[in-house]
Amino acid sequence: MATEEITDRDRELAQQCVECKVCVSAREKPRSIAYWFVRLLERGICPACKAYKKVHGRAAHEAVRPE
Repeated sequence: MATEEITDRDRELAQQCVECKVCVSAREKPRSIAYWFVRLLERGICPACKAYKKVHGRAAHEAVRPE
């Protein structure tokens, strides 16, 4: 199974998603309008959301759970 290499550009775009107010709101409040909006965007419209999934291994709208 071939995996894609994570580039510096992917990391930059993923950082934009980490700092995005809409995406942060979606991760913090899964029952919000922002959550549903980000779910629709990450399907192929937003390159930052796609990069976030590639770098972090989870979708941009998924809540970050402490381990």
